[in-house]
Amino acid sequence: MIELDSRVHWSVMVRGVGAQAPVLFSLHPDDVLKTASVGKLFLLAEVMRQDAAGLIGLDDVVDRDRERDDDYMEDSGLLYLLRQRTLRVADLCVLVGAFSDNYATNLLVEHVGLANVQRCARQTLGYTRSNLLDKVRWESRTAPGLPDDMSCGTARELADYMARLERGTLVGEDASRRIGRWLAADADTSMTSGAFNVDPLAHWPDDAGFALIHKTGTESDVRCDVGAVTSRATGASVCWAVLANWDKHRYGDLRDTVLCDMRAVGERIRAAVTEPDASRRERPWD
Repeated sequence: MIELDSRVHWSVMVRGVGAQAPVLFSLHPDDVLKTASVGKLFLLAEVMRQDAAGLIGLDDVVDRDRERDDDYMEDSGLLYLLRQRTLRVADLCVLVGAFSDNYATNLLVEHVGLANVQRCARQTLGYTRSNLLDKVRWESRTAPGLPDDMSCGTARELADYMARLERGTLVGEDASRRIGRWLAADADTSMTSGAFNVDPLAHWPDDAGFALIHKTGTESDVRCDVGAVTSRATGASVCWAVLANWDKHRYGDLRDTVLCDMRAVGERIRAAVTEPDASRRERPWD
């Protein structure tokens, strides 16, 4: 059985993608942790829900010259480096999926509405403990009235999100396909997904024998990786949510330890999907 560092608060679930698929490994799967940018998954789901309902279109144009003062973010992502002043909604979704773009995230939140994103997570998707809590902000999360992170979640619910995405049942088949394509461009393979050794910048539709979609979240005391992978050789698919929080004031910077443990989980996932019928064993991680 894999052992994860006890100084870290983990919420982990690794499972097959079928509706009744077995759980391969779990650790505190119902604990609610800070999930940083992983909550952007719910933003992408709401974009597609509104598109399907005819409320917005993926070709709608968002004008940066009409943005709010607090939309601009000069950190995670690429948009703040670009001179293009207008972008289509679909292009902003690509930036969120590929580079977790905070500026693009805020423009999309303004376009579809934060309350609608939160309602989508609760009512459309049925999650009670996982959600996008806020847009991205410069202010410290210790400021009065602000949530302590931009999103929160449990491994059980977030692994379920990825399983439904893989099955084509998240919002709808077209929505699942489009969100999956955006997440297949994710360039951050520093965590669990690093075990598959794909080209971080070009692994769609597959690379190194794996079809990979995933989303990561990073703060100074948070590392999260939520994804799904299919082995082209065996056809086996596994989804996961590996969430890690730690007390940086008590333990300092544990990122090296956490990333090592997350990669170890990824190695076990890789072994599970590359062995025939591995995803259907009852307890293949024992």
